[in-house]
Amino acid sequence: MTGLRVVIAEDGVIVREGVTVMLRRFGHEVVAAVGDAVALRAAVTEHRPDIVVTDVRMPPGFSDEGLQAAIAMRAADPELPVLVLSQYVAPAYAAELLDSGRGAGVGYLLKDRIGDVTDFVDALSAVAGGRTVVDPEVVRQLIGRRRDPLSLLTNREREVLALMAEGRSNTAIARHLVVSEAAVAKHIGSVLTKLDLPPDADDHRRVRAVLTYLRG
Repeated sequence: MTGLRVVIAEDGVIVREGVTVMLRRFGHEVVAAVGDAVALRAAVTEHRPDIVVTDVRMPPGFSDEGLQAAIAMRAADPELPVLVLSQYVAPAYAAELLDSGRGAGVGYLLKDRIGDVTDFVDALSAVAGGRTVVDPEVVRQLIGRRRDPLSLLTNREREVLALMAEGRSNTAIARHLVVSEAAVAKHIGSVLTKLDLPPDADDHRRVRAVLTYLRG
């Protein structure tokens, strides 16, 4: 495949610059290298790249902003190839990304499991060419999640969810676990993400999380 026009989104400067240099060494053109999801969407609109390479966690929230941006861009342009390059699996949105698009390539690779530079470059070309490339660990976690969504929760997150099922408020949960309310809110946010309960104006995520727990 001839040189690709690539947009890179990665909040870590060293990683961002390293990937840029590597891709240029293999004959690809990095038309934009940005550090947050807002800039990513703007760069894609401006440059219309052949492929997007994005991390998952980005400012300002450092949760799933990069992955959510990728899903939104695929919704707007189903033929946009996207390769996620991250340190961790975000199950709440990973399956949605892999199911998106109309035949356009998509990939999800874990940084720590890429053993060779050429493997990454080959994956980039494969995704740009319309193929799906997914790290086996990502597949394993998605399959496990579909089998038992509660298995993704930590012990503390399960404790919080159990107390939610008892109808306790954040304040009461914090008092029971002897932690701050901010810590409780963080745990609840993580529970909602892991149970694939993104914000929905027509449903109550907290209630749905409790129902998932009771069914388990």
